[in-house]
Amino acid sequence: MGTIRKIQITFDCKEPERVARFWCEVLGYVVPPPPQGFDSWDDFNRSLPVEHQGSAFACIDPSGVGPRLFFQRVPEDKVVKNRVHVDVKAGIGLVGDERFAVLDAERVRLEALGASSVLIQRADGFHESCIWMQDIEGNDFCLD
Repeated sequence: MGTIRKIQITFDCKEPERVARFWCEVLGYVVPPPPQGFDSWDDFNRSLPVEHQGSAFACIDPSGVGPRLFFQRVPEDKVVKNRVHVDVKAGIGLVGDERFAVLDAERVRLEALGASSVLIQRADGFHESCIWMQDIEGNDFCLD
């Protein structure tokens, strides 16, 4: 078996489409076309048994480089910090005040979309600045 290089990141959530569309805005991702034979995702969704309607949604990197994000409905609420989280690489190559300014501007944009800040860490001489945030359903991610 060869090396596998493609991955999908899956989010457990209450409202898959809502969370997927949030992440589309965060990352510049898009909703893929509906399955063959359907004019829209709404048409596809209506074709499912009632208990499966709205149970999943996905978004993709339009360039095809980044991983597919999949969102699945689960009955339970998030109760603890994620053991794995997404780092949104907003400050690549930047340091100090310049890096913090870019991260903070992105924080403001994402809060307007419904995200919340958990912890803002300024550079301390050892670690660079980063911002710990949560998406619209409380999934942890970092602006890095």
